Amino acid sequence: MAAHSSCNFALANPIISQNDSFSKQKLSVPLYFFSTRNPLKSLTNPWLGVADSSSLSLNSPVSALQSNRRRIHKSVVSSLPTANQDLVVSDEKKPKWSWRGIKSFAMGELEARKLKYPNTGTEALLMGILIEGTSFTSKFLRANKIMLYKVREETIKLLGKADLYFFSPEHPPLTEDAQRALDSALDQNLKAGGIGEVMPAHILLGIWSQVESPGHKILATLGFTDEKAKELESFASKPGFLDE
Repeated sequence: MAAHSSCNFALANPIISQNDSFSKQKLSVPLYFFSTRNPLKSLTNPWLGVADSSSLSLNSPVSALQSNRRRIHKSVVSSLPTANQDLVVSDEKKPKWSWRGIKSFAMGELEARKLKYPNTGTEALLMGILIEGTSFTSKFLRANKIMLYKVREETIKLLGKADLYFFSPEHPPLTEDAQRALDSALDQNLKAGGIGEVMPAHILLGIWSQVESPGHKILATLGFTDEKAKELESFASKPGFLDE
């Protein structure tokens, strides 16, 4: 009676009966399991397609690029804008800007945007030199107690705060003073025979040459003088000076 009832129970429960028959019969199709050594060989999902491990091997082009990736040191050949047509020369004679000079200019643009100013002026170029921070010129300024926060404070005193709801363009255009300062930096390099790169030292001297510019006034307020400018110029004119 007990055996008869258990049989009926099994028939009444198809899941149990299927499991019991599954354990007793031999499978007609073998089960496939992922290999523990290379699971990609068994990935044959019809929806995803066949994943062949050879396509992801270490010899693939992507892996080759990643394995051969290395730092390539190249000199900066970019040039900053100039409005003086006399300074526009052939590519062979065109002065090259050092990467610190390029970065100083970029940081100056960014500082102008942070202060919500519509233009990149000489004051922004000065802050860019200090923000870059690794050049000899930035260290020279800090040694003479000309710090970034002081320049920023003097800039706000001189030019005022911008409208809170004003949004600067991505690349705030140069003011006339800032453009002349960059042209002066190029001119210094050309007068020296075009040897070497245009560096933050040349940009700072260009800012100082624009007597009526905000950058010059801020430098003068913070104690920068013609004597200090001549001292920096003497360093910049030395052969092999890298502004670092």
